[in-house]
Amino acid sequence: MLEEPCVNQAAGLQSLATQLAPRLIAVTSHGDQQGELPLLWGLCTRWADMGLSVAVLDGHTQETAQNPGLTQLLDHPLGRFMEEESPASWSVIPAAAGFVRLSTGNLLGSKVSELFKHFAVVLVYANASIMAQLLKGSGLTPLLVVPPLRSSALTAYQALKQLLLDGQLHPTVANIVLEPTVSAAMPSSLPAQSLLNCATTFLGYSAQPLTITASARTDQSWEDVDRLALQLLENAVQLERYPTERAH
Repeated sequence: MLEEPCVNQAAGLQSLATQLAPRLIAVTSHGDQQGELPLLWGLCTRWADMGLSVAVLDGHTQETAQNPGLTQLLDHPLGRFMEEESPASWSVIPAAAGFVRLSTGNLLGSKVSELFKHFAVVLVYANASIMAQLLKGSGLTPLLVVPPLRSSALTAYQALKQLLLDGQLHPTVANIVLEPTVSAAMPSSLPAQSLLNCATTFLGYSAQPLTITASARTDQSWEDVDRLALQLLENAVQLERYPTERAH
């Protein structure tokens, strides 16, 4: 069982995240978002359980006057996230227009760190095109989720290609597999294997996917999510402090 090692490791990472917050993690969307959202929310829940506050910047939701988000924070940085020293453990912030604005530069060199300085984790959720522009050459390893759907192999490959060629980003591949009684009828590993075969053949890129079990057995599913949550924290990149802060 992984319970005790995970607890010990999580405690150490929680202390590290508190000292070096905010930490940047990315999840790349492709194809049908419903295939990756359950894992994304499961990761956020796990980090919240560790005591880490999480800000999800959602590149698929447009900011509006009625539903403000990243754009409004960039325009008015003394907003509510700047004032809250103990923010909600898990907040989802619309960021579609804000990402377009920031894509001309680099997210790591922007003032996003200052806007979300009270959060332990800042998670970017966007498609591969936006991700490649925001995080180009950052050294981050965006999570690429491959659900057990035949169509996901093609959309995941297209996303992986953009991340590699346009962003110089090497993703972490999460292969979602069904519980054994279901996967016997439909080989859930096929999309991920097809993706990796194409990546090796056409891009010269090889990766070892992480297996996440989508099972009615809660203990097995959560062990897999725990393992992934800890790995993503370990591989997270610290957001740079905004230049004006360095001048003090």
